[in-house]
Amino acid sequence: MWKNQFLREYDDFVLIAEAVARDLMQQNIRYAEVFYTPSDFFRRGLEPQRLTEVIRSGLSRVPGIEIALIADACRDGGPKNADRVLSEINDVKDLGVIGITIGGSEQDYPPEPFAEVYEKARQLGFHTTAHAGEAAGPESVWGAIKSLKVERIGHGTRAIEDDSLVDYLAEHKIPLEICLISNVKTRVVDSIEEHPVRRYFDRGIPISINTDDPKMFGNSLSEEYRMLETKLGFSREESKKIILQGIETSWLPENRKRELTKTFRESSDW
Repeated sequence: MWKNQFLREYDDFVLIAEAVARDLMQQNIRYAEVFYTPSDFFRRGLEPQRLTEVIRSGLSRVPGIEIALIADACRDGGPKNADRVLSEINDVKDLGVIGITIGGSEQDYPPEPFAEVYEKARQLGFHTTAHAGEAAGPESVWGAIKSLKVERIGHGTRAIEDDSLVDYLAEHKIPLEICLISNVKTRVVDSIEEHPVRRYFDRGIPISINTDDPKMFGNSLSEEYRMLETKLGFSREESKKIILQGIETSWLPENRKRELTKTFRESSDW
């Protein structure tokens, strides 16, 4: 991706990580699960272990926010590349790397060939999600569920095209990582008003609201929630419920979920 050409040295990632953490703090965010793609920088000779170390170093410069990392094994490189990413981040998972995903060209690289990598990830103690149902349709979501056995789905926007899939997501309470604004800017949906998030919410599918890539799409988490209320008619109480769903479907330990839930409920802004 064109933006990666500006990230050339390990020190660049310290700077960027710190900036990300400060931006999240300014939005009053107290916990975030942030994705990064180590394989994007293999060609620059940057090793996933060291990359993770410097990212954590930058994040740690900003007190008052807890940030976990999810490594994107990037489907474009194929299963062999994904297995390398998994093996190398396993060496540094004590730096707060809690899960894996596969982003990239979903329409060209279906999830099924990555099943062994995902099984290995579970055995190593990682949580699992997968980018699905954005550039590809419901079959991509089904593949992530059935072959990869993911805990959450990244996007899931086009699941709405398959009634049986929506039924399955609702019945099994499979969380969707919703990204409203990027879905419009990548033309997955034509407008915020046409996004299926309301239908998912009303069906009882757990959702969280996310930013995708905020510096690429020019958005923020605050703006995402504003779109829920101003464009999709969500009430303030419904937005609060979504925040609580985000805590519940996060990969925090149960005791931390309870603490964070209590903090939100007791907030003067609540």
